[in-house]
Amino acid sequence: MHLLIGHVASLEFPCKINLSKDLLQTTAGKGGAYLYDIHFWLGKDTSQDEAGTAAIKTVELDAVLGGRAVQYRELQGHESDKFLSYFKPCIIPLEGGVASGFKTPEDEKFETRLYVCRGKRVVKLKQVPFSRSSLNHDDVFILDTENKIYQFNGANSNIQERAKALEVIQFFKDKYHEGTCDVAVIDDGKLVAESDSGEFWVLFGGFAPIGKKVASEDDFTLETTPGKLYSITDGQVNAVEGALSKSLLENNKCYLLDCGAEVFVWVGRVTQLEDRKVASQAAEEFISGQNAPKSTRITRVIQGYESHSFKSNFESWPMGTGTSGADEGRGKVAALLKQQGVDIKGIGKGSQVNEDVPPLLEGTGKLEVWRINGNAKTLIPKEEIGKFYSGDCYVVLYTYHSGDKKEDYFLCCWFGKDSVQEDQLTAARLANTMTNSLKGRPVQGRIMQGKEPPQFIALFQPMVLLKGGLSSGYKKFLSDKGLNDESYTSDSIALIRITGASAHNSKAVQVDAVGASLSSADCFLLQSGSTIFTWHGNASTLEQQQLAVKVAEFLKPGVTLKHAKEGTEPAAFWFALGGKQSYTTKKAPPEITRDPHLYTFSYNKGKFEVSEVFNFSQDDLLTEDMMILDTRAEIFVWVGQSVDPKEKQKAFEIGQKYIDMAASLESLSVDVPLYKITEGNEPSFFTTYFSWDPAKAAAQGNSFEKKLVMLLGMSALAVESSRRSSFGSPDGSDKSNGSNQGGPTQRASALAALNSAFKPSSATRIAAPRPAYSSGQGSQRAAAVAALSTVLTAEKKGSPDAASRFSRSPSPDVTVSEARKSVSASLEVEDQLDNLSVKEATEAGESVSESNGGDDSGVKQEEAPSGANGSECTYSYERLKAKSTNPATGIDYKRREAYLSDAEFQSVLGMAKEAFYQQPKWKQDMQKRKVDLF
Repeated sequence: MHLLIGHVASLEFPCKINLSKDLLQTTAGKGGAYLYDIHFWLGKDTSQDEAGTAAIKTVELDAVLGGRAVQYRELQGHESDKFLSYFKPCIIPLEGGVASGFKTPEDEKFETRLYVCRGKRVVKLKQVPFSRSSLNHDDVFILDTENKIYQFNGANSNIQERAKALEVIQFFKDKYHEGTCDVAVIDDGKLVAESDSGEFWVLFGGFAPIGKKVASEDDFTLETTPGKLYSITDGQVNAVEGALSKSLLENNKCYLLDCGAEVFVWVGRVTQLEDRKVASQAAEEFISGQNAPKSTRITRVIQGYESHSFKSNFESWPMGTGTSGADEGRGKVAALLKQQGVDIKGIGKGSQVNEDVPPLLEGTGKLEVWRINGNAKTLIPKEEIGKFYSGDCYVVLYTYHSGDKKEDYFLCCWFGKDSVQEDQLTAARLANTMTNSLKGRPVQGRIMQGKEPPQFIALFQPMVLLKGGLSSGYKKFLSDKGLNDESYTSDSIALIRITGASAHNSKAVQVDAVGASLSSADCFLLQSGSTIFTWHGNASTLEQQQLAVKVAEFLKPGVTLKHAKEGTEPAAFWFALGGKQSYTTKKAPPEITRDPHLYTFSYNKGKFEVSEVFNFSQDDLLTEDMMILDTRAEIFVWVGQSVDPKEKQKAFEIGQKYIDMAASLESLSVDVPLYKITEGNEPSFFTTYFSWDPAKAAAQGNSFEKKLVMLLGMSALAVESSRRSSFGSPDGSDKSNGSNQGGPTQRASALAALNSAFKPSSATRIAAPRPAYSSGQGSQRAAAVAALSTVLTAEKKGSPDAASRFSRSPSPDVTVSEARKSVSASLEVEDQLDNLSVKEATEAGESVSESNGGDDSGVKQEEAPSGANGSECTYSYERLKAKSTNPATGIDYKRREAYLSDAEFQSVLGMAKEAFYQQPKWKQDMQKRKVDLF
């Protein structure tokens, strides 16, 4: 939740403004407590006194929220990535004061504007003078004219910045041009004979060489330096001697940590409000006294709620005791938001949380398991699959189909907690060999005993973890150490604990065969020779009791069970356990789940560092990069198709470096599951953290080409490919991962483009108060016809270059007939084009629409449920609740919220249906659980 407090309530921030603005971000963490970020934004002409006042008011706002918000000082033009991530795709700078942001269409006359666009994931957009002298070879520029938007790519510009600029163009097109204007991409130095390039340079008075980039303050990047700690006492800043350590920070004091590009103010949790105000003012004065650039960032953190960027300056960050005040802060923010007119339904109290069912793999695939033995692997018989020994290592391969796609693979190494290193290395080596034989497509994972994820457990029914091992490596280890072999056998005394109640979390684990191992919350199997007892704890569930019977049959087929309920055990039961002992009667608390975080990584002077991608989306997964997704329960290393092959091989090494770092700073378990995910092969348990669009994932090419296809269609990609083949890569440092786009797929895409051109969407778009006058429909139709004609030429001649023989955007005055003639296609190809039926084009368009989720935005929308007569079917919230006393019947219980009326949907869930369904699946489920609709 974001709350903007100040004078501007849109994405457009006035430039020349002397006032500051506060933005409050409230995050409902999965763990239950609310987390807050407060940003106070300073215009470039803000005075020192106004900046100090803004800092003090921010401290006061934080006090209302319980005193644990992270506070950020944002300066115009130098905003942090986190702040910019709230305003995607960009903040649009406007000249003038507050009033400039609220002009009506009647007051505003269209003005051609030139912007420079920088940033790979968050865009920093700056308006520059509309002059040729503003252009250079190193940046990407956007020229927004009345009838067409141009993107100019400097010859040395970054390929990923080009891609982000296309997102801004799409935003401009929808917001200011009613979604109908033309778009053209101009490449610096590519003087090809096409109308777009000529039109672009005419606007600048004709073509002429452009100059080199002139350095400005926007290009100056502050250097991050090793942290230097200062104490703040009565407004005075004094250096603290000694190596930087968490132990230096006292909870009744405030400190300043100078890291060069960023200054942190650390506030002890028992400090007084006045001390916190003084500390914020001292930080402002410290920057001035050090002659540090005004753009130096100031971030204030409270003890117990330190950000990752603060903790990363320390070698380690030991976990302390938990902080209190979650409920108090939740109530205070609810009162504040109510004053602002924000719907606060459900924010005051936590709701009953039902068990979350995570995405699992399709259940009818083929499962194969191998045990590592020496330097080889031994296939496990089908009837033995599900038994895992703690002294052994296993390779698991699951082959399945997800939807209509070709085969997918889930390939994991499972390491027992007592397995030897040689077996672990052998398992990893053999898994890599199998991955290579499957052309790198499998999702590859490393799973440690005790940390099995849901999608892994669900493959085995049942999953039984036994003591000891059968491999030669484990046997040799016991012999060398002189240890007894306590491996499970069918005749030994064994106590097995049954945990979980669902397919994705239930497993049986052998524990020490003593009475103290029992728990009232679980079921147990006690094997003693040929006898097996089932023991039911008083708090155990029916599902656990049924699983116990299933496990007993798995271990000893046909065995007769002896049942023992807690408190009624026979003497033989306790005799087998060596006597009666006390045991726990409490249920273990569930692990706290946390929101996922996406990171990029780099090496700074040999040190592994990560940078968070805030408010991330699928668009942040750039094909040239490797990314780290941390869900706390699992770590994913996502590998783009265009990553260098040598770097791809380092995915697990990079993942382990991250785990080591997060274990030190964030107390992450060192045994957390680790996966390597390759672009185009993302499984459901990864995509669930995004609003996933399969069309984006399936697109080929580099980041810019992928975005070009989404914005302008296949015809634009054909032109771009032609240019690349004629002039080389548009970015000398970029290695495109192009692929063959020919054949039926390309023809279907061209047909869909043709259908779209002649049958545009009837959806009504609401334009922002900035006029536009050109629809460009003739150009769109001509380009679509040209694209299809070129595809047919390629199919006829079998030439891969034939698809790049036409201009991206013919002049708006060109007719469909003239566009056809411009293509060097045979008369036979023209006949094929003329004979294409409208039905074929329409079917192709519908097919592609369905594959893309049927929505231009790429977000899959839910359809309102209908009754028997086709009318929309709605029920009251009270009848749709999972615990309703008068439940609605005949509904899809997985989509209870869909049956709410629009008004009640807004009241119950605090947002419109469209906004709700644009969220990732896990966020939807979390919100539904809170209001008993899950």
